Amino acid sequence: MSPRPRSSRSLRSRLALGIGAIALAATPALAAPAAVAGEPGSPAGQHGARQTFPDRIELPDNFQPEGITIGPRNQAYLGSRLDGDILRADLRTGRTTTISPGPGTASVGLKIDQRGRLFVAGGPSGTLRVVDSRSGALLRTYQLATGESFVNDVLISGDTVWVTDSRRATLFRLDLGRGGALPAAATPLPLTGDWVQAPSGTNAANGISDTPDGSALLVVNSSDGGLYRVDPRTGATTRVDLGGATLTNGDGLLREGRTLYAVQNRLNQVAVVQLSRDGRSGALRSTITNDDFDVPTTVARAGRSLYLPNARFSTPPTPTTEYWITRVDAPRGR
Repeated sequence: MSPRPRSSRSLRSRLALGIGAIALAATPALAAPAAVAGEPGSPAGQHGARQTFPDRIELPDNFQPEGITIGPRNQAYLGSRLDGDILRADLRTGRTTTISPGPGTASVGLKIDQRGRLFVAGGPSGTLRVVDSRSGALLRTYQLATGESFVNDVLISGDTVWVTDSRRATLFRLDLGRGGALPAAATPLPLTGDWVQAPSGTNAANGISDTPDGSALLVVNSSDGGLYRVDPRTGATTRVDLGGATLTNGDGLLREGRTLYAVQNRLNQVAVVQLSRDGRSGALRSTITNDDFDVPTTVARAGRSLYLPNARFSTPPTPTTEYWITRVDAPRGR
């Protein structure tokens, strides 16, 4: 796989306000983008000069991205659904580098911790890998599940790593030890209560976050469009009251304060939800669309910018199929 030429052409994005049910797909529209200076969101530029970050970062042909996480110095990390390779992308220049060869199975959701370790969900392999983002070395592999499984997304909350399995009504937790020491094994947490598990072969638990007050977890159900609050001790779930809105095709989640960004992949949009502090209720405030979206799967933030990889699930992959990351402006005031 050879990288495509990098492109920094500006693509126009908009924030589409809406208060109705977000099950309705929004038609991408156009608006002028704001330039991003220095590091994303910073006014810094040498001698007052403004450096714009590209609105689109080309990935290697046939890379087939799914997850994204952003570490220090504007370095983003992505995993390949094709072979599990881990890619680093410089958000300033658009340059990409493969830092760790995959195991031949998918890498989907991933998160980076403060020690520079990537926790990488392995999809149908049922694994969670831990990779050093600096050297690319594989530090540990956890076999979370066997049989029908799709280990999908990752949350790092304090000293705990949480992982969703889309084919099982179960979360997995890794409790890190002193100094971030990796545990010997993960602990399963079955989901009970309001949770509705999808039929065999269908994805359910997908993106995962925590509540603004840190008391519980939030998991989106791709099958029924619900957002669920999960007790991290018992696994008991209650459906979050979103005032009648649903997160149809819900995928990756990103929470900042009381604002939750929920990617709706096949709708090519991001729902912006204002949560209560305990995460028991929320209200849809707006949706983000962009003419460059092609089935975005998750979202990460750097400064005033949101970055979304486009999985292009509706496009049959070939050795020359193009994939990219789209940058959009984060809503102001959030």
